[in-house]
Amino acid sequence: MFNPPKFSGILNSIIKEKSEKSGDDSEARDLIAEDSQPKVNRKFTTFSEHPLFQKISTMRTLAKTFHVEDPFFRQHELLTGAMTRIDGRDYINYSSYNYLGLNNSKEVNEAVIKAVETHGTSVGASRLVAGERPFQRTLEKKLAEVYQAEDAVVFVSGHATNISVISTLFGAKDLIIYDALVHNSIIEGIKLSGSAHFPYLHNDCTSLENLLKKNRQNYERVLVVTEGLFSMDGDVPDLPELIRIKKKYGCFLMIDEAHSLGVLGKTGRGVYEYYGVNPNDVDLWMGTLSKTLASCGGYIAGSQDIIDILKYNAPGFVFSVGMSAPMAAAAETSLSLMLENPESVERLQKNGRLFLETARSFNLNTGKSIGYSVVPIITGSSRKAVWLSAAMFKEGVNVQPIIHPAVEEQQARLRFFITSEHTKEQIVKTCEILSSLCKNEGI
Repeated sequence: MFNPPKFSGILNSIIKEKSEKSGDDSEARDLIAEDSQPKVNRKFTTFSEHPLFQKISTMRTLAKTFHVEDPFFRQHELLTGAMTRIDGRDYINYSSYNYLGLNNSKEVNEAVIKAVETHGTSVGASRLVAGERPFQRTLEKKLAEVYQAEDAVVFVSGHATNISVISTLFGAKDLIIYDALVHNSIIEGIKLSGSAHFPYLHNDCTSLENLLKKNRQNYERVLVVTEGLFSMDGDVPDLPELIRIKKKYGCFLMIDEAHSLGVLGKTGRGVYEYYGVNPNDVDLWMGTLSKTLASCGGYIAGSQDIIDILKYNAPGFVFSVGMSAPMAAAAETSLSLMLENPESVERLQKNGRLFLETARSFNLNTGKSIGYSVVPIITGSSRKAVWLSAAMFKEGVNVQPIIHPAVEEQQARLRFFITSEHTKEQIVKTCEILSSLCKNEGI
């Protein structure tokens, strides 16, 4: 009579075979007890053994070894803008997206207070469940007008906007081609979509077109996605050429305007105004409410059919609470102030050029930046970037290091966010301090 082997015996045999191949029997003994019942390895029952936590621990140990203070998660005590206060000391601040200084606007604050008094602090549920609010649609209509689009929709998270939108509109039969340096939210959305995907060389339209020549015919919908102003490097894409390519190959084009709204163009309308092209030639305009617009959340502007699809299907909209009154009021008022006061945009652009030109006059490596709101100083290693950030902090300047794996190790940097509220004196002083420190360290 055939007696099937016991499951525990099979499991023991498999583990023994694997452990023999790896030359390590200890893990097998940890996993299987004498009574043949599975026993979990202790390192998998605590997050203190998690590889990501181990990486954090290593970083902290190295920081202590080199007597460098952890530059992350410092507590800012007051409003942050061109200046900030940390532990009772005032610092020149380059770690704020408050590009036009609207987060300290009297008009914005008054609008928020009025909105809270009228509508409260939350809408309580998703808009599909709780219904629309007038402030939500008013904001969306104003955002649509900026891009001359048929409609717009707002989400409560900028990061979730890209994830939800890309994964909703595109699927397994589609192709997504993206600039190699796009934001993490775009990459996560692409992964979740299940679409085939390829990166093209940063701002290299020839690389993009070569990929389309080879692959376009094999897929249904094809999306090309890039940023309006790159948040790490401070450069811009060749939008007219991207539009030509997308029309030639029958693709959709998506532009992430997170760092370009309020920054590029004469009135801050973004990269399409910067180039003087028709905004309707771009299918999906994505942006955030948390930077220039002094609020929180994200948006998509585009055709009515795209917006309808998203409002009924995008998980980040359907299953998430709707935009609250104070956040909508802050964004709407900030948008109006931006459009009514183009001189603030001009001041920001002037400050960006001043920072770039001054840094270059000191032979500092500013990478690809064209001198708007984002200017990196390339240090060449994560260690140098962290040290330089700490040294600048001691000198009264707050600027964050960007280190591996956020960028390649040799591209580690300090990243300066310039605002309309920085003064000439602050910018020149910062570059002088930076130059002196870099010379002393051979950076």
